[in-house]
Amino acid sequence: MAVEGGMKCVKFLLFIFNFLFWICGIALIVIGIIVQMTLHKTLLITNASASGAPIVIIAVGVVIFFIAFFGCCGAWKESYCMITTFAVLLTLIFLVEIAAAIAGYIFKDKVKDVFSTALEDSMKKYNQSADFKKAVDTIQTDFHCCGSHNYTDWFIYRPNLTVPDSCCKTPILNCGKNVTSSNINQPGCAVTIDTWIQKNLLIVVGVALGIAFFQLLGIVFACVLMKAIRSGYEVM
Repeated sequence: MAVEGGMKCVKFLLFIFNFLFWICGIALIVIGIIVQMTLHKTLLITNASASGAPIVIIAVGVVIFFIAFFGCCGAWKESYCMITTFAVLLTLIFLVEIAAAIAGYIFKDKVKDVFSTALEDSMKKYNQSADFKKAVDTIQTDFHCCGSHNYTDWFIYRPNLTVPDSCCKTPILNCGKNVTSSNINQPGCAVTIDTWIQKNLLIVVGVALGIAFFQLLGIVFACVLMKAIRSGYEVM
């Protein structure tokens, strides 16, 4: 009787866990879409690897969404097959996340290079396309930066040694013609964005660890419930 009551508790804990996990999946999808839209609004990225992160976030969100569905239905109906599928898929996604975290740590220093390449390509097309002009102006204004590595990058594309007005600390018409340290944001955007990412990395790591912890709980609960169902305990 005590075991039966314990299994009933595990059943409802697994159901609640999967409901929360399902919400996390939706949240990741929304976050991924927002990040992807922001990247394309602020920077017309031509390098596929630069937009890879939000695509991965969306993909993981979709996978988690369906895995949580299996878990919820399996726990509610006490289906051994569905709970087993849930446990296997959750274990696989957990291993993939560990691999992705290791790869992200190894290649974290390449983020600046990716943004630098994308920025330089957008700067070349600054006067050729209104979309590229708007994208570069937006990122320079939002991040208070100028050029890719620094403001002198613009001198390659602007022979008159001026910078766009969006490089100014206080953007006004033709302010980019006065290239002085008191008037122009001198740091490059690739460096500034990389610094911003590094500052927010701890938040990302914290969220990732939290999700991983809940995944491990889900795997444990699923295995316990699988064993109970297979052993023939009544958990209703």
